[in-house]
Amino acid sequence: MNAERVKNVVLVHGGFVDGSGWREVHRLLTGDGFRVSVVQHPTLSLAGDVAVTERVLNALDGPAILVGHSYGGAVVTEAGNHERVAGLVYVAAFAPDKGESVTTLIADPAPGAPVPPILPPVDGFLLLDRDKFHASFAADLPVTEAEFMADSQVPWGLDALGGAIGEPAWRHKPSWYLVATDDHMIPPSAQRAMARRAGSTVTGTDASHSVYVSRPDAVADLIRQAAAGCADD
Repeated sequence: MNAERVKNVVLVHGGFVDGSGWREVHRLLTGDGFRVSVVQHPTLSLAGDVAVTERVLNALDGPAILVGHSYGGAVVTEAGNHERVAGLVYVAAFAPDKGESVTTLIADPAPGAPVPPILPPVDGFLLLDRDKFHASFAADLPVTEAEFMADSQVPWGLDALGGAIGEPAWRHKPSWYLVATDDHMIPPSAQRAMARRAGSTVTGTDASHSVYVSRPDAVADLIRQAAAGCADD
């Protein structure tokens, strides 16, 4: 009997945005016959966001590819230990090791690396400077689309940034990583370093941090590769 691809895909969004940015990736993959779920986690705490993701995984009828963008990478690194996760896909994402958090990963930026325009916290939540959102987060999207994303930001809780990883799933499960080579939020060099440490299969595309919106074709292609690579015999 020929091996069959994994047919479930679970998409996890990053900070400052919600799951609606996955629309085109969702369209492409469902058109291929995948069953795609989009996690709408509240970005209040890492533990809470992992729990929301696990509830989605619990409802599936088989193995899944778990995909995270940006902070969503931290979520999938922890939630990926779930028994239904066959493989991980990181999309311009954080891939923390045990004991690390997004806070620790961004604490010591490389000289000359772009500094994301994150405003000072208010009541325990962060937002990006609206006037700098386009250039930093979504430079390859139309201005009007970036402005909408800036105006519809989801406040990012400090407890989500500071949540530390227990056991990183990438130590036990195969992973794939899409590097956004024109990312002004997470430096491409940092993306490559995390991918190398995780032992990920790496590909790159010329895109901003919003690669999941601007290049849904590249994202969907890598997810297809992961699904094929995790095929059951």
